[in-house]
Amino acid sequence: MKIILTFTLLMIPGVVISMRVTGYSGGGVTITCGYDEGYRANEKYFCKGQWLTCTDQIKTKKKYKWIQQDRFSLYDDTTSRVFRVTIRDLSEQDSGIYYCGTERDGLDPYTEVNLKVITGQQIRSVRGYSGGNIIINFKYEEKHKNHEKYVCKSAADQCLTVINTSRAAEWKHVGRFSVHDDRSAGLLRLFIRELNENDSGEYKITVKVSEEYSFFSEFNLDISDDDCCVKSISLSAAAGGSVNISCKYPQSHSRDVKFLCWRSGDDLCAEETSVNQSRRWSPEGKIRLYDDREEQLLTGSISHVTEQHSEYWCGVQSDQGHKSFITRVLIRVTGSSLIIPLVLVLLVLIIAGLSLLFLCGDSSSQTGPGEHEVVSHTGCDYEEIKDTHKQLPTNPSVLSICVYSTVQKDTGDSQCFITSAEDLNYTVGNCLVNIRNNQDYSE
Repeated sequence: MKIILTFTLLMIPGVVISMRVTGYSGGGVTITCGYDEGYRANEKYFCKGQWLTCTDQIKTKKKYKWIQQDRFSLYDDTTSRVFRVTIRDLSEQDSGIYYCGTERDGLDPYTEVNLKVITGQQIRSVRGYSGGNIIINFKYEEKHKNHEKYVCKSAADQCLTVINTSRAAEWKHVGRFSVHDDRSAGLLRLFIRELNENDSGEYKITVKVSEEYSFFSEFNLDISDDDCCVKSISLSAAAGGSVNISCKYPQSHSRDVKFLCWRSGDDLCAEETSVNQSRRWSPEGKIRLYDDREEQLLTGSISHVTEQHSEYWCGVQSDQGHKSFITRVLIRVTGSSLIIPLVLVLLVLIIAGLSLLFLCGDSSSQTGPGEHEVVSHTGCDYEEIKDTHKQLPTNPSVLSICVYSTVQKDTGDSQCFITSAEDLNYTVGNCLVNIRNNQDYSE
């Protein structure tokens, strides 16, 4: 019975008197209504209109089972003492006042729901191709940027949660599925890699606004295996050079935007070029594209190839921004990008070696007839002495310097002269030399 006294309702603990719900045309909403513990077994209903003339949209006594009637579904969870109502395929005509009610003798406890449906761009259907990848974009308003969002794949009115995210800065991964919430752009991106026909079906993207309600967008994903398109091609290019690409695409995408993007880790399109006109080159850049719609052929060139830029994808983009990656382009870079640095290092080493030889030659210059000057530095000076018995000078002020001299006798034999400021024993080549202070020895 839809007869109720306000003061009686206020005495029921845990009942929400009224809630405001926003939905988007083409999408849906799920509304959660609570009830008192004593009404677990009672019949639940959801009606539209003023209370005394409220028309039931759906009504059931069944528990723990989704009951559907047209675009309305109801699920009664007696453990949590809530029942959920889902409305699909919303339009602006669905705006108005609704009531969640619990049937009982006498006074019915209820929750008033003020639903407002506004125009929004909803996802309807998306097409992908076996062996490829796909990006699905879901646009939302700024006021929902901090709300929790998740993706489900529906089957027999059941929802299998694939990914759940409440952060903005990072990709969330579950197997081949990834999701990224770009809050600054108000865009939720769903990425599915290595598509197969089992991925076809109904999907739902949900934004949880509060414990009382959430809104969602449902779409159909169709995965096909088109004979027109090669799944993967391999090319070769010299490091720093350029390479030409050629990708076929299905005729159904002739009027769509075509793109070529470089994939790097989680960044699906770290660098992208697109073309939206037939038989006209894209602007100048590292990647240039040409779309021949009559032949369904995307061609182009990639310049300044490096080992880091080895994986590209040819694909098509729908008018809603969804991207189907059709053909994978792998580029094998020949040659090494280290050649030029190695040549530069080698040149530096050669120049350094020549400079060292030049400096060593200057250090052995004579300071007077018949004498050799000992230069005070931390190395050892090597000199060729043509005179057989020329005496080496001693310099008491230089204590840590040794001078090695190879003396060429007239007989062709070699001798070693060593001058030192201390008494030392040295082994030089085949010479064992004992040196006393300020004395010269030869063997």
